[in-house]
Amino acid sequence: MTLVEPLARPPAPPAREAVDCYLCGSPRKSLLTHAVDDLGGRPGRFTFHTCDDCGFAYQDPRVPASEIGAWYDDAYIAHRRNADFGLLTPLYRWVMGKHDRAKQRLVGRFVRLDDATRVLDVGCAAGTFLALLRARYGCRGTGVDFKDLSDAPAFQHVDFVRGSFADVDLPAASFDLVTLWHYLEHDYDPPAALARCRTLLAREGRLVIEVPCLDSRTARWYGARWPGLQAPQHTVLFSQEHLQRAVRAANLEVVAHLPYGAFPPWFYVYAGWRFRRLAGRGFVPRDELLGYLLGQALCAPWLACAGRRNLAMQTVVCRRAA
Repeated sequence: MTLVEPLARPPAPPAREAVDCYLCGSPRKSLLTHAVDDLGGRPGRFTFHTCDDCGFAYQDPRVPASEIGAWYDDAYIAHRRNADFGLLTPLYRWVMGKHDRAKQRLVGRFVRLDDATRVLDVGCAAGTFLALLRARYGCRGTGVDFKDLSDAPAFQHVDFVRGSFADVDLPAASFDLVTLWHYLEHDYDPPAALARCRTLLAREGRLVIEVPCLDSRTARWYGARWPGLQAPQHTVLFSQEHLQRAVRAANLEVVAHLPYGAFPPWFYVYAGWRFRRLAGRGFVPRDELLGYLLGQALCAPWLACAGRRNLAMQTVVCRRAA
């Protein structure tokens, strides 16, 4: 599979560091695609490869962990720093709230949610998912993020721990639900992150992982403009096979593997189309919201059929293997 296509502008790259395959450690690789920062519009050209030995896809070279924080600035939508959409602000809040409700419905299929449920959300951003679980079910939530988001309203009633997931102090075997909503593809050592999740799960706990799906239809449609690349923040790209392989290598058992997720697949359909037209000039959510919602409404019948059939996302639900 190749996603290579010509890009519109020359690079002005930030610092980089070389990396070998995260799954098998092999240095042997082949070009998958070049990508640019289609979301933020910053200069730079980023390269993804597939491992010649196990087929896993990853960014190499990558921006060092010490410098990647600059790519998660106030404009990064998950952090909700720039949430003033003018007259469209109520619509924006509805869209974001709908996403959290979709997460709640998904995890509710696999975990009993009540005031005894202990939830850890890794890469929690503004903490709104945890706040919803607390308000609706009384769940005890903890969020982890490497950015300081402690002033977000959600953390008035939800615990927030700032730091790298690899380094923060969390009690072992103490969480009934651990969620990685579009976190694992950002991590700098995904196998270690999965192994740590296993140590944090209670005996009957569940781990829910949602990531973009490299062998999805939108990946085939958009190639180097696929939103799932999200360079340079995404260090790795998971096919269905490689996500399961990574999970099992961490001594986790797959309970369910869904060809969809809580994240709206329409975003990948719409953003991929816009990325092609914008050609690396940056995607401004405030300018796109109305077009996004109108397109979603017009395509609703098609999305109802296609949205759960490997269109963009995948979700794995796991438990500790015996």
